[in-house]
Amino acid sequence: MTLLHTPLHALHQELGAKMVPFAGYDMPVQFPLGIIQEHLHTRKAAGLFDVSHMGQLVVEGAASAAFLESLVPADIEGLGIDCQTYALLTGDSGGVLDDLIITRWGDDRFFLVVNADCKRQDIAHLQANIAGQSLTVLEDRALLALQGPAARDVMHSLCVAAAGLQFMHGCRANLDGVDTYITCSGYTGEDGFEISLPASAAEQVARRLLDFDSVQAIGLGARDSLRLEAGLCLYGNELTQDINPGQAGLGWSVAKARRAGGTRAGGFPGDAIIFHALAEGTPVRRVGLTVDGKRPVREGQTVLDDAGHTVGAVCSAAYGASIGGPIAMAYVTRECAEPGVTLSVAVRDKQVPVTVTALPFVPQRYHRG
Repeated sequence: MTLLHTPLHALHQELGAKMVPFAGYDMPVQFPLGIIQEHLHTRKAAGLFDVSHMGQLVVEGAASAAFLESLVPADIEGLGIDCQTYALLTGDSGGVLDDLIITRWGDDRFFLVVNADCKRQDIAHLQANIAGQSLTVLEDRALLALQGPAARDVMHSLCVAAAGLQFMHGCRANLDGVDTYITCSGYTGEDGFEISLPASAAEQVARRLLDFDSVQAIGLGARDSLRLEAGLCLYGNELTQDINPGQAGLGWSVAKARRAGGTRAGGFPGDAIIFHALAEGTPVRRVGLTVDGKRPVREGQTVLDDAGHTVGAVCSAAYGASIGGPIAMAYVTRECAEPGVTLSVAVRDKQVPVTVTALPFVPQRYHRG
């Protein structure tokens, strides 16, 4: 299979990245700094991530907000211009087809960023349900993420308007002479920005950002450990077509207006099942696990209670560099889901002790004004 390249592929190679296949692309998993140091650098300064493999789409036309609300339980009608919302594409069984970010660009114009692994299915799903709107896939765009406590100072040096953004807000901006759309958002739990820009200008802007002493290029390995520490879900791990928002701890993503009794209740796939899960609770829940000791656990491994009975499975695991030890997220039975409960994970022929831990593992530091 021939792997696709992002517009920064040559720059990654120049910077000494270790490249791996991911979602059909040749992507940097780490740079010479190494995953742990890349992770720590993002937490203390600023990391630059290439996320151009993500899908960027525009939905526009009359009643486009209502169209999107027929597919997601978010409040799209109430979204202000240049405001964003996290949204779940739900299925008829109440499970999740993908999670995405929706930004309102105009009264009837919306910008969507979808997961790389799901973008073909998402596009097909949108096209199969569209009625009177148009869907445009922005094939000629790149997407960069600048994340970390120094990100705002860097942005202030380049674009004062964007530097003033609060979390989940965006603006059109000129960045180093390039027309961009910048949002205050990201996937690390840190303050930061995502920059949508022409593919032809991606390397120019990336090099300009990397000129700052506080900015380092960061790969997918650290991106994963950062999002795990921040308690953020990864589609295919914490979210699948078999997991509903209640189980995932994402009940907040079902907007008040869209809930049972709300002003625009339901109308999205799986609404009755999701309402029931939110009202009655679910038999399994997503939790954090802190590993006692240094032995790592892995995705898919079985979680056991004190009696050795299976009570769940690990869905994501990594070394939490900010914490100094292995961490994981898992789905476990409701009875075992309270913080402080001691469990174990079956790792080959041993049981590794773990403790259920409240999420996120580290505080989220989004800039809310």
